[in-house]
Amino acid sequence: MVNSTLVLTLYVNPITGNDANIGSRLSPFKSLTRALKVTKIPTIIHLATGTYGVASGETFPLVIRGGVKVVGNEANKGAEIVISGSGEYQSPSFGMQNIALLLLENASLLGVTVTNPSAKGTGIWIESAAPTLANNTFSNCGREGVFATGEAKPTILDNVFVQNTASGLVMAGHSQGKVLGNIFQRNPLGIVISDFAAPAIANNKLSENRTAIALSRNARPVLRQNLIAKNTQGGLLVNGNAAPDLGSSEDPADNIFRDNTGFDLHNVTTQKLVCVGNQLNPALVKGLVELITGKSGDAGNVLQTLTVSSSLFASSSVSASVQLHGHWAEPFIQALLSMDLIDDLADGSYQPDKPMTRAEYAALVAVAFKPTAKRPAADFVDVSKDFWAYNAIQIAARGGFVGGFSDRTFHPHQNVKRLQVIVSLVNGLGLPQADNNVLEVYSDRHSIPDYAEKAVATATHKRIIVNYPDPKLLAPLRPATCAEVAAMVYQALVAIGRTPAIKSANNEHLVGDS
Repeated sequence: MVNSTLVLTLYVNPITGNDANIGSRLSPFKSLTRALKVTKIPTIIHLATGTYGVASGETFPLVIRGGVKVVGNEANKGAEIVISGSGEYQSPSFGMQNIALLLLENASLLGVTVTNPSAKGTGIWIESAAPTLANNTFSNCGREGVFATGEAKPTILDNVFVQNTASGLVMAGHSQGKVLGNIFQRNPLGIVISDFAAPAIANNKLSENRTAIALSRNARPVLRQNLIAKNTQGGLLVNGNAAPDLGSSEDPADNIFRDNTGFDLHNVTTQKLVCVGNQLNPALVKGLVELITGKSGDAGNVLQTLTVSSSLFASSSVSASVQLHGHWAEPFIQALLSMDLIDDLADGSYQPDKPMTRAEYAALVAVAFKPTAKRPAADFVDVSKDFWAYNAIQIAARGGFVGGFSDRTFHPHQNVKRLQVIVSLVNGLGLPQADNNVLEVYSDRHSIPDYAEKAVATATHKRIIVNYPDPKLLAPLRPATCAEVAAMVYQALVAIGRTPAIKSANNEHLVGDS
């Protein structure tokens, strides 16, 4: 028996809606406040373009409960969907606060702009909850964009924090969670971490702030692969008893500090910091800091080293004999070509180092795996029936390899990310789950969102994942190139027994069990 959960979908339009309406697409509510009063959970609330404030009937603070997903426009980071206001909230940790929104349990906020213009105003408050904030913009808040405290474990993914009065993000109390792929720009303090907070901070860009990251008290964040550049006072400031994880000999941090004024790293504490595998200017390092260059050691039988030519491949017709000129992915691409699996791309050419779009990916998996339907046909509002990849997207969607966004869009022209490819292949093929311990092979494992850890572990165990040039570097949030997708699709075919493994020195960048 298959268990299914009914999801209620509501629509809000601050311009044409009315709170006396039923909240449907054709009869939307006027205010988010009204939609949030609907008791049924789970619920998806779609916000139309406009400003959601007191003038449009909002009552602040807005409280988004667990199981509720509020969705605007993720593609443009909520540029034209603005929630602006402030109300009093009694925090168990910090007393009375002026906040715009309170997120509870596993609530989600996607694709909106949040501002709280009140003095000492906070955009989002998270108190001992584990919500998801993705593809939003937090700007012009009277204090900070987001404040997490208590036992909070949020996932803060691909947001923009810009021009807030005090700071972009504050994490206090015993909060943990993951802060991945965000932009922090033109805030006095980009990220503030205090008390006993210990989040994973990875793949973020912090630039043109006064200070990029400030730590105090007993903060214990893990910092990996962040770009910290052009901050007017400095990069990372460590106060109190804070002790950030800045890498180890087995797990270099790979943070890049560049063009900061004043300091790249300033340790004000009396404890020595060990900094391994980061790029910074030693002349801009202050306090007790030991700088160690990361080593590229062997990790036993799990990881191997790849040494191949990195020359670029100029595009040519995939229906002809492709000259790859020693490209690292040549064996995989040639194998797929010989199987007639990559001759249906829209422009008739295969450029291995070009990012692959979601439409191109759907076209490839549709022809490579010929999936049987597992779910009803998708109705994506941005994929017309005369679009070149319409049929392929339908096949891949029905087969469980791809899905759309909560606003019924697919974004066919958007670049597919490496993590999306990995999750897609594991889910689409229904591979049995592997133990998460295998993730220890990745130096940037902290940048894997919690929801995707099982899929990445499974793909690693099955030797589907291909990392070039560094087999330890997963780079899950980076757009996937055509070469990377070709290699992983081929390895997925190997994993299900459809084709033999390639016996070549050029496949030594595979990760997983030999």
